[in-house]
Amino acid sequence: MNKFVMNRMPKVYFGEGALKDALTQECQHYGENVLVAYGGGSIKKNGIFDEVVRLLQEQKKNIYEFNGIMSNPTYAKVQEGAKLVKEKKIDFILAVGGGSVIDCCKVISAQAKTRDDLWTMEFDEKRFPSQFIPMGAVVTASGTGSEMNNGAVITNEEVKIKGGMLGALADFSVLDPTYTLTVPMAQVISGAFDTFSHAMETYFGQPAQNNVSDEINESIMRNTIRNMREVVQNPQDVKPRSELMWDSAMAENGILKLGKVTDFQAHQIEHQLGAYTNCNHGQGLAVIHPVLYRHIYKNGIEKFARYAREVWGIHDTKLSLEETAQKGIEALAAFIQEMGLPTTFTQMGITDKEMLRKVADSSNITAGCCKKLTHDEIYDILLECL
Repeated sequence: MNKFVMNRMPKVYFGEGALKDALTQECQHYGENVLVAYGGGSIKKNGIFDEVVRLLQEQKKNIYEFNGIMSNPTYAKVQEGAKLVKEKKIDFILAVGGGSVIDCCKVISAQAKTRDDLWTMEFDEKRFPSQFIPMGAVVTASGTGSEMNNGAVITNEEVKIKGGMLGALADFSVLDPTYTLTVPMAQVISGAFDTFSHAMETYFGQPAQNNVSDEINESIMRNTIRNMREVVQNPQDVKPRSELMWDSAMAENGILKLGKVTDFQAHQIEHQLGAYTNCNHGQGLAVIHPVLYRHIYKNGIEKFARYAREVWGIHDTKLSLEETAQKGIEALAAFIQEMGLPTTFTQMGITDKEMLRKVADSSNITAGCCKKLTHDEIYDILLECL
């Protein structure tokens, strides 16, 4: 394993009724002005918003709303939220939603504490925020694991970049799997595949030699596969949703990444695809992963063969190392199809080859991938995804 420093993670309130426990115990630590941030308004239809407001009122808080956070949050939306936080002298931000809402709030929290432009700071000057408005996260749609770290993915529409930023780490996170019961199944599966992608992108990072983080990771991947299948078969069963919600948290709380330089090349490609198309993140990853892995597996063949054996149960001793690795990638592709996720960009309505050239040329090249790709190779991969 590589050298590492393990930092704290948010306090987690997990299970049915966790919101009441969290707000009752945590709100006393913050001032009276609370910003409740959310997306398109589904939390007002399913009753979660009313529950949040009631609990905050019991704690004598002044409540301000910030809504309309989109599925791929923009930098303009961040600035809108930061302006509101400053105007209303917000003491605490409560992000209620999925990863997009939580990501947006992390950066709002940082931007509200500085006069500098955060995008310029992070991307051009390589300076990162150190002061934040305190925040908490209430997860209503799991998969991103955003509630467990201080990373955020934000789209800057002016420069056509969807990139990772650093913002606040939530003081606490609420994970109540019953909140996901009203989420459309397509979104549940898309989110769960994002979890699976996070695990794979960490697993195939460096060093390639297996270690304790990777062995934990194999368990998370197997659990995610099993419970994705189970939630499709039993949509109203909270148990597989509970498992998937914790899988999501485990994939992004740092445990699997200890001692690793992560890969995340598929994410970098998909992020740029999202910057140009605003496509669904999990669906884009589902299309990209098998194609990308067919391009790079020979450069990490022992790890890909182990992945096939330990995650997909491919134990045919007659197969060569390369054949075993290939079987694992094909098992992944078959699983994606089984879950009803798209297998081509065309299924997602993406067909513009000139646009894909721009995506390829602007994609970030990651250090942890077993093969350092060129922008031309990324373009070839994108074309094969059509």
